[in-house]
Amino acid sequence: MKLGEHAYAVEVEWTGARETGTTGYRAYGRDHVVRAAGKAHDLAGSSDRVFHGDAERWNPEELLLAALSQCHMLSYLHVATLHGVVVTGYTDAATGVMVEDGRGGGSFREATLHPRVTVADASMLALADEIHAEAAAKCFIAASVAFPVHHEPVAIVAG
Repeated sequence: MKLGEHAYAVEVEWTGARETGTTGYRAYGRDHVVRAAGKAHDLAGSSDRVFHGDAERWNPEELLLAALSQCHMLSYLHVATLHGVVVTGYTDAATGVMVEDGRGGGSFREATLHPRVTVADASMLALADEIHAEAAAKCFIAASVAFPVHHEPVAIVAG
């Protein structure tokens, strides 16, 4: 591997074979487990409920939004440090729209992140909003998807 390249590996195991496997579209479960070496816990996954999945398990669409949100947050915290913005709290309520293509597939049309950033001092509010663009440009996950990732940030002062 070249300098600056990073490799990642996960294992996915389907656990929804039931008694008859894939003998019919409704015959099998969508349940699966995602794991990675060194992780303390497995991730219980399924398809979205609309695709006959288990609503209590994570689906790939939610995981994609979570990855976008996490990546932006981590990039933002890094950029905030570089610019002297003291962040004391950060939450996000990410949303996304996926569109079926009528042939059994589809794609995400867009995602929108709604970061709510708490900063230590009112003098940091304007810069706290501005640096979202720099953080977005540094997010590896957002740079890897073929749909727009919008940002609707709100910054507030601690206390």
